[in-house]
Formats: sequence, structure tokens, C-alpha cells
Amino acid sequence: MAVARKPRYVDVTNPSLSVECPHCGLLTARFIDHCRNCGYKLWPSSVMAAAAFKVWRDADPSRAMASRFDLEVPVEPLDATIDYAARAHELGIHLFPNSNYPFIICVGALFLALAAIPFSNIARLVLAVIGGLIFLYGVVGWVLVEDVRMFPVDNPQSHGEVHH
Repeated sequence: MAVARKPRYVDVTNPSLSVECPHCGLLTARFIDHCRNCGYKLWPSSVMAAAAFKVWRDADPSRAMASRFDLEVPVEPLDATIDYAARAHELGIHLFPNSNYPFIICVGALFLALAAIPFSNIARLVLAVIGGLIFLYGVVGWVLVEDVRMFPVDNPQSHGEVHH
């Protein structure tokens, strides 16, 4: 049998990655050498199928993300980024700003809870002092720092005048 020296024709205008198998009639990937359903040989070799796929893919830039094993050309991913703060503002929902202070409060509470375990008095005292300082730092930071940042005081000072 004579072997063809020139490449076979690949229909690059056909956008489909699937083809009906001539043997079983079910859809299978167009550029794999065997049908996934019945094993019918679609291409003479895997090398030839890969070369045909590369020619088909390079014919259209929208096919760059396609794989020769796919049944459909993948669509470009949509930007599904949601600005929850802006969406909540549109809906009239109030969101608190992000804060690390609740985590710090929990760490302080952990040390305070460890101080309740009956260790030696010195260890309990050290754990209680460390836990109390961390806990107070978290509470003060959350209440004073975050609250002032969230609700800034922008009232003009009245100079002794009282408005009713």
C-alpha cells in the first residue's frame, strides 16, 4: 500500500470539536485516533490526529484554549467578580468593615481560659495577665479604632449655640 507524502485535508472552517462516529453513530471527540464509544479508528495515527488538531486550532484564535479531547470549544470564562460592598449598598444593607480584632479577642480569651486550668499559681497569673492584655487590646482596637474609622465625627462644633 502506498503511503501519502502530503498532509491530509483538515476542514478548519468546521468549528465543532465533536464528530459522529461512522461505526456507532455516537458523538466522539474529533481529533482523537479512536472513538471513545466503540473504539473505531478515526485517524490513521495519534500523531496525525494531533497535527490535524494543531492546524485546526491555529486557524482561529478563539480555539486557543481547546483540547483535542474536548467535545466542545471552551467558552471564555466570565468575570464573576462581585463587589459585595457595592451590592449591599445598592440594596440598603449595612456591612461592617473587615477587621482582625475579633481574632485577637479570641486569642486573648484563649489565654484567659488557659489561666483557669489549675496550673501553678505563677503560670496561671502569667497566662491571665497575657490573656487580659491581648483581650483588652482587641476590645479597645475594635471599639475605638474600628468604630472611629467606620463612624468618623464630622459634626461642626457649635460655639455655645443650642439649636432646638
